[in-house]
Amino acid sequence: MTIKYTKRNILRGAIVYSLGDLVAALLLHQFSWMRLVGMAVIGATIYALEIPNYFAWIDRKTANLSGLKLTIKKTLLAVLYFNPLWIARHLLFIKLVSEDYDAISWNLLHIAWLSFLVNIPISAIANYIIQNKIKLDWRFLASAIFSGLMAIYYALGEVIF
Repeated sequence: MTIKYTKRNILRGAIVYSLGDLVAALLLHQFSWMRLVGMAVIGATIYALEIPNYFAWIDRKTANLSGLKLTIKKTLLAVLYFNPLWIARHLLFIKLVSEDYDAISWNLLHIAWLSFLVNIPISAIANYIIQNKIKLDWRFLASAIFSGLMAIYYALGEVIF
């Protein structure tokens, strides 16, 4: 197994994740330069490394499947990846780079579960498209754009839930 960590994905992760979070931060009147830079760093490092490699793993894991079974398994594996723990970790990253340490609590996990459950239909459709209609080299960008939009939702979800 070869780990992929490309300059293209580093740049895409930095730009798309920070822009998605920037919109969320502006909507919530929580903008800070530290948060913007922090989310760019997280997008360029953690997300640019783990997400494309997970998507490649999905392709390897489902290589012997075809038809509806392939489509369903790829979609489910992607939806399961962006689970409540992933969402809670993302919210934790936001709190850390915002230096909002008092807001770090088990409540982030509760918010993540509610966000995940409410979001399942949208996430399933988006991940179906990303995993089954977009070539592997472009999936991270597509997923990052979707995640950027979801970052807005997760940030607002913290207020909603």
